[in-house]
Amino acid sequence: MHFYAVSARMLLRILVDHAKSRNRNKRGGEFQKIPLDEAVVVGPESDHGIVELDEALQRLAKQDQRKSELIELLFFGGLTYDEAAAALKISAATVHRELTLAKAWLHRELVARAS
Repeated sequence: MHFYAVSARMLLRILVDHAKSRNRNKRGGEFQKIPLDEAVVVGPESDHGIVELDEALQRLAKQDQRKSELIELLFFGGLTYDEAAAALKISAATVHRELTLAKAWLHRELVARAS
């Protein structure tokens, strides 16, 4: 399961690096604010959301590392709840509870930054 955690982090780094390079001022990169639901959509039109999501995940990691890892494993690593639970050595019920809290926290952070 360590492989999946590393893979999820690497995929996130690749997406963030790509988004940052596309959003540089010399390439006309004005940042736009978008909701959390749209932040996880991958594509040229959503590059700016990836950078904001990464920054929010870094802030979340400072407060609660496990919640940040859970988001990475599920959304960037493609793991199921059961696989993420096994990787983090927690129950599936804890995955559900932690994910609910992490998504709410990220939503609040992204909305606050958008205003």
